[in-house]
Amino acid sequence: MRGADPNKCRRLLFHIGTPHPTSLPVLLNIRPIVCLKGYHVLQILLLPFAICGPRIPVQSTLTMASNLHRDPPFRAEHLGSLLRPDNLLQTRADLDNGKTQQEQLTNIEDTSVKDVVDTQVKLGFHPISDGEYRRHMFWGTFFPGLEGFKEIKNPDVDIFRMYMPDIAAFTESGHKPGESVICTGKIKHVGSTYVDQWDYLKSIVPKERVHECKITLAAPEWYHMRYKEGRAYPKDVYPSDKEYFADIAKAYQTELQILYDNGLRNVQIDDPNLAYFCSEKMLEGWKKDPLNTKTTDQTLDEYIDFYNDCISKRPADMHVGVHICRGNFVNSRHFSEGGYDRVAKKLFQDMHVNTYYLEYDTPRAGGFEPLKSLPKNKNVILGVITSKFPEMEDMEEMKKRVYEAADFVAEGNNQTRQEALQRLGVSPQCGFASHSAGNSVKKHDMVNKLTLVRELADSIWPGEP
Repeated sequence: MRGADPNKCRRLLFHIGTPHPTSLPVLLNIRPIVCLKGYHVLQILLLPFAICGPRIPVQSTLTMASNLHRDPPFRAEHLGSLLRPDNLLQTRADLDNGKTQQEQLTNIEDTSVKDVVDTQVKLGFHPISDGEYRRHMFWGTFFPGLEGFKEIKNPDVDIFRMYMPDIAAFTESGHKPGESVICTGKIKHVGSTYVDQWDYLKSIVPKERVHECKITLAAPEWYHMRYKEGRAYPKDVYPSDKEYFADIAKAYQTELQILYDNGLRNVQIDDPNLAYFCSEKMLEGWKKDPLNTKTTDQTLDEYIDFYNDCISKRPADMHVGVHICRGNFVNSRHFSEGGYDRVAKKLFQDMHVNTYYLEYDTPRAGGFEPLKSLPKNKNVILGVITSKFPEMEDMEEMKKRVYEAADFVAEGNNQTRQEALQRLGVSPQCGFASHSAGNSVKKHDMVNKLTLVRELADSIWPGEP
């Protein structure tokens, strides 16, 4: 570009920049710094903007959106939740029934976390988690820990969209949701409910491996999508979704910064809700609901913008992925079905995460064709091994499936299979215990499955973590 036509330089600059308006000042600020040596035309064109515009750190959404983040994610992954030992489950039940003290439960949690970390290390896994052993459900305590939210027992079913797959599954079987969390006032982050869990985890792994460890977080729209139009928050507190989403996003930004300051570099957001947009049954229910003022397409667009706001201030070296599955409840139950086809382009290209952890263990998740929409700067972890049942998959068949997925990624990006494989990894389709009771597997089944994940990764990417 030395001596190039200034107009061509200007066109090239704006072509390589992201179209999102907030990324423009970032591009204008960074480019003079990155391109000073030898690129005088670009420097002259951009310095006035850099001087006049706001100064934005190099840790920016542009940097994060344009760079491929590796290690994390890793070639062999698991999704965070692991089977709890019986004594941990019993002690938590005793605490709920007033038969023991919190100190006793904490001691058993500490011992159990140490044991499951040791298991992960022995099996050769790098994205180490605490198994979600201090949680009852996979979504944890983020929302109940915010000012302005209240956990309610035995909520009135009239507040729910009854066609949401998880809500429908409860009611169709004669049950109703046992608990939920709802906004009752102005939302504010008043302290992390995760940082103590994280601090303990990082204290029991070698210092050089802390950046690999992973924490899972709840999806930001979790307590919005399930509620009927107008029931997610009081109208005298928030006039619209825009203001409600903005305060939740501020809380996520604060939470992520607290965790980052304490050493966390690897975050996975668990979101079965996004798979609901693939469910014909849910989409039909939405259309028939007279209360809805937006289409599902409009709602998905707003949720993606909401996500992007939540993670917009994360530092560039913090990896964020989103896990999408179709439900993983007691007795290995799933809630929804449908391929990624109708949402792939928006999810893969518009959401500013680094990695997608996708369920792919059964035909209910559809084929790999949607992966053609995966950009070159994003990773996908293929959940081709089921955590729901003990039967073991065939190694060679799993390798064929991974290569098939890679071929679709390659086709969508004009790459070779080998180039596409550099952005892939493998995992179970979901955790082993999204609910504390766990799936229909035993500990040795879980170990066998995780061993298979590691061996599958080693057979495709030998020597890589």
